[in-house]
Amino acid sequence: MRAGDWDDVAGLIHSSLNVWYEKNRGFRLVDGNWETMLLFPRVYEELDPGCCVLAEETTSRRIAGACFFHPRSTHIGLGIMNTHPDFFGNGVASLMLRYITDEAKRRKLPVRLVSAATNVDSFSLYSKAGFVPTRFFQDMTVKVPETGFDAAAPQGWTLRDATLADIPQIVALEKELSHIEREKDYHFFLRNSGNIWHMSVLIGPDGELGGFLASVNDPGSNMLGPGLARNEELAAALVRGELCFHRGRSPVWLVPSASRRLVDAMYAIGAKNCELHVTQVLGDYTPETGIVFPTFMPETG
Repeated sequence: MRAGDWDDVAGLIHSSLNVWYEKNRGFRLVDGNWETMLLFPRVYEELDPGCCVLAEETTSRRIAGACFFHPRSTHIGLGIMNTHPDFFGNGVASLMLRYITDEAKRRKLPVRLVSAATNVDSFSLYSKAGFVPTRFFQDMTVKVPETGFDAAAPQGWTLRDATLADIPQIVALEKELSHIEREKDYHFFLRNSGNIWHMSVLIGPDGELGGFLASVNDPGSNMLGPGLARNEELAAALVRGELCFHRGRSPVWLVPSASRRLVDAMYAIGAKNCELHVTQVLGDYTPETGIVFPTFMPETG
C-alpha cells in the first residue's frame, strides 16, 4: 500500500464489511461514510509502515483486496483483511494470506489472528491454511452512562492511567502470561499522537502490575483492548475503569467465554453480546494464562 491508495483501501474496508454483514446478518456493521475507515491505513501505517499487502486486478488495476500485518519479535499479527465485494469468491483473500504466511515462514515466526466465529467463509480460509483455534470470545457492548461505572479497584490495588514508565512491567507481564512481545504497540498507545488512545493499569501494594487495558475512541473504532489481567477480578475492574473514559458511548470489547465470573460481571453492568470471535494460530503456540482481551485496532491474537 502506498499513500495514494489510502482512500481506495478505506472505501474497500467500508464496502466489504457492510456488504457482508447486510447479506449474512441483516445489518450494516459500519456507521457513517467510508472516510471513517481511513483510521485503518492511518494507524497501521504509523505503527507498522509498509505492512499492508494489496491484491490488484491485473487488467483494470483496481484494488481487489487489502490486508494489514504486524511483525513482532515473537510472532506476526494478521490485521484486518478485506476483499472488495466485486471480487468476492475469486481467491483474493487466499492470495493475500499466502503472502503473509510465506513471510512468516521466512522469518520462522507463528501467525496470530482474531476471526469472526459467525463468518464460516473466513474461518474456513484460515482453517484450510492450517490455523488452529485457541480461545473463544464473546464481543460485548454497553451504553456507558454519563456517570460512568463503579471504577473502584479491588482492595489493595490502585487503578490509574498508564505511563511510559509502566511499559517495562507491561511487556514483562505479557511475556509471562501470553508469551508474546509487542513493546512498540504500548509506546504507540501512550504517545497517543492521534489523541484517540487511553490505557489503564492496576498496581498492587508492592508495585506489582496486576493488569493493563488500552482502548481507542474514534469514529472508525470504539473498542477496549488489547489488555491482560492476572485474574478475573482484576480483569473486571480494568474493564469498568476503562469504560469510564467512554461515557455516553457504546464501546465493544472481547471477553473470554471460559472466564465465567468475568462474563457474569459484564452482564451485571448491563453488557450484551453482539458478536463472537475466535483467536487462531499458525505455528508454535503456548497457551496463555490469566485473562486476555484481544482487539481489532490494532488487531491482536
